[in-house]
Amino acid sequence: MESWTKSTDRRSKYRFDMQRELRYKVTGDGVQPVSGTGTTVNLSSAGVAFAGQHRLKLGAFVELSISWPVQLEDGCAMRLIAFGRVVRVQENTAACSIDKYEFRTAPRAFKTMAVGRSDDMLQRWADGMRKESMKESLARA
Repeated sequence: MESWTKSTDRRSKYRFDMQRELRYKVTGDGVQPVSGTGTTVNLSSAGVAFAGQHRLKLGAFVELSISWPVQLEDGCAMRLIAFGRVVRVQENTAACSIDKYEFRTAPRAFKTMAVGRSDDMLQRWADGMRKESMKESLARA
């Protein structure tokens, strides 16, 4: 993790050291869909570094569900749902971009993210990103 310290950091967004529980789900070309749990290392408006159960593949699409430290007025827990790509990997620690995000209310009991859930938002988002990338490539040609 030494390479991710502030002294060598070239990122334009400030990273906040924040250890929060998270669940992740990963998919991508040549990537076996996998899900797991972990803990955030740091967080910015542009990305998240986290330690998880698996070594992730660079470029894979990832969905993160992060417990948020602030509750709604009536005491309802919140989760940050973020979609992005794995941009750096070191052992079981990964950094990913945040390309899309939303806040959701959290269930009262902890639930693991099922790999084959019926509303596969990660797969739909990844497919849309691939199509967008192909259109940009064709436009440049």
